[in-house]
Amino acid sequence: MAGQGKDQKRPLEQKVVKKLLHKLSTDDNFRALFQRNPHAALVEAGWEAAPDETGTDAEMAEISGGSCLTMTNGATLASKEQIAARSATLEQELSVPFGFFCPPALLAD
Repeated sequence: MAGQGKDQKRPLEQKVVKKLLHKLSTDDNFRALFQRNPHAALVEAGWEAAPDETGTDAEMAEISGGSCLTMTNGATLASKEQIAARSATLEQELSVPFGFFCPPALLAD
């Protein structure tokens, strides 16, 4: 991404955030995919890695390496209704430079 330093992470695109939240609040198969493989769920929601200046997908390697939107052991995904009700908060939390842990609002109370 132009003007972005090598070590900076980029935020998820708004369209990806919206699709991710929509599918998490409506689609049982997508919810199961997200819990099993968050990286695959992000890709299905439209996320694409930005190649670094060497032409490699460093961002993809980092995410594939393990922990994108990972839920801690024992955590449960919030219900579809809870995610829908929290969508404004979640949009804000997911629209900052990409982190690798689930925002608390995505988890069941």
